[in-house]
Amino acid sequence: MDFKDSTAAPQYTRMSRRSQQGSLLPSIDTFDNRASSAPQDSCIPIRSLSVLGHPTVYYWTSHGNSTESLNVSTAQPFNSSYSFNTIDNPKVPPIFPSTHQTFYTPKDWHNAQMTNYLASDKIRAVSERLRSDAIHLAREKDEQAFYNNFESSRRLDERINDIGYWKKKLEKTKDKMKRKIDDVEIKRREVERLLSETEKPLHIAQENLHEREKRQGIDLVHDNVEQELIREVDTIKLLQQNLQQMLERLNTQNSLNRASLYELKRDAQDKFRALVLDLAAYNIKTTSPDINFYKDIKIVDNTASIPESWVQYTEENIHRALIEISKSNELLNASNQLIVTTDNHIWSQWNHVNISLENRIKEEQIAKNKIQIHLEKVLQEIFNVEQNIEFLKKNILDQDVFLKVAQTRLETRTRRPNVEACRDSAMHSLIQEVHDLHAAIADLHAKLHQEENAVQQLLHTKSTLEQDLSIKSNSLFIDSNKVMGIRRTFTMGIPEKSFSTSFLSSHPFDLIAL
Repeated sequence: MDFKDSTAAPQYTRMSRRSQQGSLLPSIDTFDNRASSAPQDSCIPIRSLSVLGHPTVYYWTSHGNSTESLNVSTAQPFNSSYSFNTIDNPKVPPIFPSTHQTFYTPKDWHNAQMTNYLASDKIRAVSERLRSDAIHLAREKDEQAFYNNFESSRRLDERINDIGYWKKKLEKTKDKMKRKIDDVEIKRREVERLLSETEKPLHIAQENLHEREKRQGIDLVHDNVEQELIREVDTIKLLQQNLQQMLERLNTQNSLNRASLYELKRDAQDKFRALVLDLAAYNIKTTSPDINFYKDIKIVDNTASIPESWVQYTEENIHRALIEISKSNELLNASNQLIVTTDNHIWSQWNHVNISLENRIKEEQIAKNKIQIHLEKVLQEIFNVEQNIEFLKKNILDQDVFLKVAQTRLETRTRRPNVEACRDSAMHSLIQEVHDLHAAIADLHAKLHQEENAVQQLLHTKSTLEQDLSIKSNSLFIDSNKVMGIRRTFTMGIPEKSFSTSFLSSHPFDLIAL
């Protein structure tokens, strides 16, 4: 069909739309940009396109208002039956329109399509984001639920371990307390058989204390020997007066021990019940048949303690028991002191003093030998340091020679003429050598000063060791010759019965292995 020199519109509008070749209307880029400057509702003809060699075609803008929003696409899908005959108002008007009709431009059509696409993309993105957030939230809450359940189980397991740990400590302390109560009861019966009478051992013990007061300096120590001698004297003097008092103290101490044992038993029983309940709670799983909802259970607070006070309560019970055990040991030691002064135990106490004295003599002999060895080492070190001082002095003199050489080289090079006085690598090397030599000589002088100070300290140490050696020799003579010599002159008959029960006092928490 040829449109040249023809204005017939019917044939043009009856043509079917060909989907393969695109729209018969020109593309948006054929519009003149100047058309956008015209008012929207004006009746000025606007040049829009040129059709098949025809002169420029004009169309009139409509005064009517569109009843449909541009945000909503009004275009129908293209199909084989769709043609321009179905369009009420053709988009391409005749050259000389007779009426004003409402229609959209191709640009409006494209804008509407793009608006729909953008709105679709935006709504779809929001929907995808909401769907992703929902999945993420569900997974997060599921993981949180599993984590909270795992954390609660872990906390219960830790609590069960804590209860078992403290229950074990309570059981051990309770067993120790039971044994200690039995020991105190046995000792109370032994004290009832005490007899005291000894004058000569008392005189020997007093004489030994008097001789040991002649020790000098640091050796005037309140050592184990002196403690045993004082214990022996006090035991002999106060034996008869303290018999009844000791019995009363043993009875009182056992009453306190039983009270502490009662607290330990009650605490251990409570821990056993709590352990059973926590084990039951720990074994409750999501598959357990007896789980149920308990309304407002989370606000029920029947607790009577917090973890710190819970631990403190048990620690105080254990500490109190250990204190009572320690006091029982001290009381048993005091009872033993009375027992060893009787006809059945005086020999044991006598041997304790002798053993302590022998151990002390061995310690003093070892200390004397060590002092002699250290004195010899100090003398040797003094000799070595003096030799080292001479070596350092010689080394300083050798460094001075190298310094003279480097400085002389520098001075010689200062006489180079004119531009030959170059600060070359040799110059840098000589300057660095001088700096290094000065630093080396300073270090050697500092070390020499330290060595000289060390000699003075060694000499002072030598004097101290010689004085200590004299003190140790005097103490060794008193303990081995005078004290032990007097005790050897006294022959004591072995008693018919010898009770050698001994209870060592120590820190309360060292009395039980927890």
